[in-house]
Amino acid sequence: MLDHLIRHATLVDGTGRPARPADVGIRDGRIAVLAGPGAVREPAGTEEDATGLVLAPGFVDPHTHYDAQLFWDPYATPSLNHGVTTVVGGNCGFTLAPLHPDRPEDADYTRRMMSKVEGMSLAALEEGVDWSWSSFGEYLDALEGRTAVNAGFMVGHCALRRYVMGPDAVSDRPPTDAELDRMVALSHDAMRAGAWGLSTTRSSTHSDGDGAPVASRHARPAELLALCRAVGRHEGTQIEAIVAGCLDRFDDAEIDLLVEMSAAAGRPLNWNVLTIDAAVPDRVPRQLVPSARAREAGGRIVALTMPILTPMNMSLGTFCALNLIPGWGEVLSLPVPERIARLRDPDVRAGMLRRAGSREAGVFRRLADFERYVIGDTYSRENEGLTGRVVGDLAARRGQDPFQCLVEICANDDLRTVLWPMPPDNDPASWALRRETWEHEDVLLGGSDAGAHLDRMCGAPYTTRFLGDCLRGRRLVPLEAAVRMLTDDPARLFGLRERGRVEQGFHADLVLFDPQRIDAAPATLVHDLPGDSPRLDSKALGVVSVRVNGVETIREDRVTGAVPGTVLRSGRDTRTVSTK
Repeated sequence: MLDHLIRHATLVDGTGRPARPADVGIRDGRIAVLAGPGAVREPAGTEEDATGLVLAPGFVDPHTHYDAQLFWDPYATPSLNHGVTTVVGGNCGFTLAPLHPDRPEDADYTRRMMSKVEGMSLAALEEGVDWSWSSFGEYLDALEGRTAVNAGFMVGHCALRRYVMGPDAVSDRPPTDAELDRMVALSHDAMRAGAWGLSTTRSSTHSDGDGAPVASRHARPAELLALCRAVGRHEGTQIEAIVAGCLDRFDDAEIDLLVEMSAAAGRPLNWNVLTIDAAVPDRVPRQLVPSARAREAGGRIVALTMPILTPMNMSLGTFCALNLIPGWGEVLSLPVPERIARLRDPDVRAGMLRRAGSREAGVFRRLADFERYVIGDTYSRENEGLTGRVVGDLAARRGQDPFQCLVEICANDDLRTVLWPMPPDNDPASWALRRETWEHEDVLLGGSDAGAHLDRMCGAPYTTRFLGDCLRGRRLVPLEAAVRMLTDDPARLFGLRERGRVEQGFHADLVLFDPQRIDAAPATLVHDLPGDSPRLDSKALGVVSVRVNGVETIREDRVTGAVPGTVLRSGRDTRTVSTK
């Protein structure tokens, strides 16, 4: 007897093959029967008629930061609502384990670091997570049996370094030979317990709660390569790495290092995020040089890129990407009254704009186009009626330059004003370049950062928004190809066993949706985190049902309360992906 039968669905199975009508039967968490419509005679405990609906594999998000959120939100919302059934966490070198058992202050350091570098609520980290583990395996065990999604995690380089070196992890002192051996041993322990591999960062934008470069930024190549060789000794493992050039263009040394890392491990390495803009035509070819070089060296390097434009709000009052423009952090970190005074100084603004337009600002140059900012939430009488207005229009009416106009608006709100930059790369040429780039064998859709930057952006709905665009918008790729990009492609990169397709014997991770309605609603601010902290949320449109391991977890955008997810462990749940 089947547990559940879905009749008369339009099956898009994840392989890229043409859609076809089908009945799909589920038993014991797996796809037991796959047949033509009306052909299944076996009885089922429950069944539903899916006429007019598309049945697809559950989506796999290759880059999230749900490491903490899963403890207070086992449903990984809003990703689960948008059809994501498997999430990959532990990215960018940041994980909540291992923690040294004799240094309880390391948990506090980690909380403050995650709050600063990944935009997580400090109150939520303090109140929503019990921090009772030491080893990486104990961390995974703490999540086992309590999530609605399948979740796999890299082990973070920063945590390994902090465990072994303590506060010296964020100094320029290299590890001793004994310390490096201990780091490697810890990484082996983590991967034996199920870590998917190593994540690390050398990005200049990654600083800890004290404003210092995070631990992995102090590591020299020899340390990185020793850890990568350890990755290669375990079944079903990967590397995820961030370097400064990910944001714009790699330099030669970064390309050499990424290639050496992948080749040393004999494992795929992924990085994010590849920004595609037709106005910068040399960026994509440059960013794919490591992929070509890696293949020659016996490695593989994959670039993650988003198939949608994800809005990210800005503020002159709280830490955001504007602080990462060279020279801006020293002004934007001043006490608010002094900050306002400095921002109102024409010479200070001119200097800030010069730095923002320089080559050293990299991809952050685009953030200084203030005439294209839209005013979001405001908080003063002087700013009533400005929400939704474009700064360029307001500046022209007031006879001010756009930056001056924006500063005055924000000053009226004591810098609390929410600002939304309009993307500069929303033009037909950029979308055509994206479609072409998505076809590259070393490019993968993803990079949502779901679970991070919670009050700044909401990348989780990229799946439904992309499918809606493919069906009723730009129609850049056929539905079958779009589903494959969100399911089988990431499942194959990570070597997921029996996931990513609707195929007999595979795990029943399934999404049932209405092709006429599938989309994502605009993001709205909600206060539902521990400590009443805010985050951006987005409702899923047209998603009828989501099943994880055969159990329904979402029905019409509402969680069912079931937690059938699995903590996916390397080797057991992943197989080694060849780089040859």
